[in-house]
Amino acid sequence: MQSKAVLFDMDGVIVNSERYWVEIEDEEILPSAVEGSADTSETTGMNFREIYDYLEERHEMTASKDEFVDRYQQAARDIYGEKVDLQDGFRDLVTDLREEGRTVALVSSSPHDWIDRMLERFDLREEFDRIISAEEIDGKSKPEPDVYEYAAEEVGVEPAECIAVEDSTNGVKSAKAAGMQAVGYRNQSDDELDLSEADAVAESPEELREILLSE
Repeated sequence: MQSKAVLFDMDGVIVNSERYWVEIEDEEILPSAVEGSADTSETTGMNFREIYDYLEERHEMTASKDEFVDRYQQAARDIYGEKVDLQDGFRDLVTDLREEGRTVALVSSSPHDWIDRMLERFDLREEFDRIISAEEIDGKSKPEPDVYEYAAEEVGVEPAECIAVEDSTNGVKSAKAAGMQAVGYRNQSDDELDLSEADAVAESPEELREILLSE
């Protein structure tokens, strides 16, 4: 798939954080904040502050939004600072994309302090032409198109000439709604996520490389 810009989601794409988020949400965060049960697949890819609002509309909440947000912040320090690993071959993939003259950006629903923690740990900051967090915009997070529309403007590339790499249903929907091509990436944390709206689906880092670098 050819494009002028490749936009990578962070969680579950650049680093294997989704497996840790699913575990801590299922076992700690949601049970302490929601009466009954909640399905994490519905909220994967959403900004964590908006997750509370989403859940509050559908469930009886047993924790305040401040308590909920604070628990996410605590978990993020541990996950990005110590637990996550970089996707196999990611540095080489980015190098090859940039050698082809393609713009490479990070586009995430996570706040900049989480992104910065990951970038510093793996010394990745210089690998991206632009680093974009949904907190920069006054709009809705994924699955709405706002963050990807903003990203296209920031990198100076028409949406139709951008490819977004996403691991979640909400992320794919967001990219497609913005008029971009989307590659779904299965990160092995939840193989049941619906990526059917993506233009292509990669089951491994090797397949992702093949898709992005193929003509």
